[in-house]
Amino acid sequence: MNACSNIKTIAKRELAGYFASPVAYVFIVIFLLLAGFFTFMLGGFFERREASLISFFMWQPWLSLFLVPAVGMRLWSEERRQGTMELLLTMPVTAWQAIVGKFLASWLFLTLAMVLTFPVIITVNYLGHADNGVIFCGYVGSLLLAGSYLAVSSMTSAMTRNQVISFILSVVICLFLILAGWPPVTDLLVRWAPARLVETVAALSVIPHFEGFQRGVLDSRDLLFFLSIIGFSLFATGVILRNLRSGH
Repeated sequence: MNACSNIKTIAKRELAGYFASPVAYVFIVIFLLLAGFFTFMLGGFFERREASLISFFMWQPWLSLFLVPAVGMRLWSEERRQGTMELLLTMPVTAWQAIVGKFLASWLFLTLAMVLTFPVIITVNYLGHADNGVIFCGYVGSLLLAGSYLAVSSMTSAMTRNQVISFILSVVICLFLILAGWPPVTDLLVRWAPARLVETVAALSVIPHFEGFQRGVLDSRDLLFFLSIIGFSLFATGVILRNLRSGH
């Protein structure tokens, strides 16, 4: 069995695990309700009088901040709690194949939840002449943002058997990624940190990179930024699992 087959098998197992309980359906309903609430109530969708989904995408970093870690917190914590991680890693599957398989299954689940928001696309096209290219870019950015949060959640989930601790750690790290470039934070850092450190911290913020997608711009630097977060977090997950496997 080759690597792709192993990844596919693990992804199918993980995805089936989501829908084996009511949790997946409850998550999707909550996600859709909150997305609608943020878009139409807080985002002022109708008050804007423009055929765009700005009011939908502007809340995605905050909506995903809590919902994505809720999906990712069980990735490895549950395996460790039930004692099945050792069994999984002793199978003819490498650690990175298991990591990628689990990550892709969870990302696919989040993609499904995002696809189910299609009524807002129909609504904005019905009400005016929407630029669907910009909307498409917004969805690409939202999925990359969710993938970044999910990879961070995978890393925190590998750190502990406790899903609640994993969730809290993930939310804290993702909140840092949101606030890193926020002026009050950088102004605070400027008082005691060197300028280079402030610039480095500000560069870690997901917001400037996500705003490009909201404007309909597919910039390779923004793509690379989100893919780097995903790659680094999954690499860190692998390091943690290898240490657990070796008993350290």
